[in-house]
Amino acid sequence: MTEAARAPWLVVCLCAQWCGTCGQYQAVFEALAQQWPDMAFVWLDVEDEEEALGELDITTFPTVLLGRGEEAMFLGPVLPQPGVLQRMLERFSQGDAQALPAQDDAHALLQRTAAILQARSA
Repeated sequence: MTEAARAPWLVVCLCAQWCGTCGQYQAVFEALAQQWPDMAFVWLDVEDEEEALGELDITTFPTVLLGRGEEAMFLGPVLPQPGVLQRMLERFSQGDAQALPAQDDAHALLQRTAAILQARSA
């Protein structure tokens, strides 16, 4: 088993406080966090954490970053419907996905988000 396969999953919702869709989606995201206790779920406001995002430009909310260890598996907008992220988590947790290309900005964002999560829990 590879190191990435043993690493915990990180599920990040990139959102904005002013976004009404995000506000409605937050309850769905938190419910999924309860259903998937082995995964770390992070609600990340793009305006509060501008430094962590770097040059990444989020144009559609909600946007989800999904990764395991240092491998980003998905970064993109997700329909704000309960079943969409649920099905994605099921598929990815079964190993039915490949990491994004190494040069993808999602990997750096995943590392910065993991650092934010660690700082929040300290």
